Amino acid sequence: MAIKIYKANGFGIITGLFYGICLRLIIGGKSSDLFSIMSVGFVFLVPLVLGVLTVAFATNSTWAYCIFAPWIPILLFVLATAVFGLEGVICIVMALPVFLFMASLGGVLTKIFSGFKKTTRVGLFTGFLFLPLISSAIESQFALPLSQRTVPTEIIINASPGVVWKNIIRIPHIQPQEHHDSFFHLMGFPKPVEATLSHEGIGGVRHASFEKGLLFIETIQEWQEQKKIVFSIKANTESIPPTTLDEHVTIGGAYFDMLQGAYEIEALAPNQVRLHLSSTQRLSTRFNAYTAIWTEAIMRDIQDYILVIIKNRCESSVSKI
Repeated sequence: MAIKIYKANGFGIITGLFYGICLRLIIGGKSSDLFSIMSVGFVFLVPLVLGVLTVAFATNSTWAYCIFAPWIPILLFVLATAVFGLEGVICIVMALPVFLFMASLGGVLTKIFSGFKKTTRVGLFTGFLFLPLISSAIESQFALPLSQRTVPTEIIINASPGVVWKNIIRIPHIQPQEHHDSFFHLMGFPKPVEATLSHEGIGGVRHASFEKGLLFIETIQEWQEQKKIVFSIKANTESIPPTTLDEHVTIGGAYFDMLQGAYEIEALAPNQVRLHLSSTQRLSTRFNAYTAIWTEAIMRDIQDYILVIIKNRCESSVSKI
């Protein structure tokens, strides 16, 4: 009996994994205009079906099994996409919470449906199998929604506005010892390298360079000496190697772009300021509310990283005087 239960449960897990891989190849196919991996059909409904399949073939499944067993094919699925280069670490980390939740939901729904008549269960089961494809196909007929988000960050610096100003309009090459641990590094985002400035004042062009060939061209739109600098941001996509960022989070791509940045110096005392750094991004996904949680967290982490470097430089230059 134990062997039969093990085989039944294992079959459900393997079936779910196989289904997920097949749908990734179909929906994520580069030649497909009808389906998109960045759709509710794939991100939300595929893991739901994985949960349904995992529990549908189980024997005497408990509620705990229905909730947590679907995580097994999900984890195997994302591992497979990473190993075969179908997805990058950033996309996997961002999608995993939704995948796990929806897989558990699929398992719970299957447990609830187990009390229905057999014909009803078969109909629901069949409908679930095709739901991701139907949803993705319908979504592709509509333009992506547009959302703009601004992420503010700040830091206290024990230096004069003049010292801080010199350290924000240009950022000389960041030395290895100035870097520190950061969440976005672990996710694969390149580290900042330097920021140059063609000339001071409105119209000046900053080149903000990151590792792996990532370059932002920033044009000064507002210039208030020792107070504020605002600049538009355009990613130089031609200089970004395809291996730098996952195609679904490429800056300047269909789903995400950087639009504007700003530094503002708030004087607190003759030798103390609060430095504000903000950025505005464009999001264009079917689930902007969820995506924004991650993009704002990543941008806040990146901005805090840069602010710490500026703070250390400013306070270090003051201590040498």
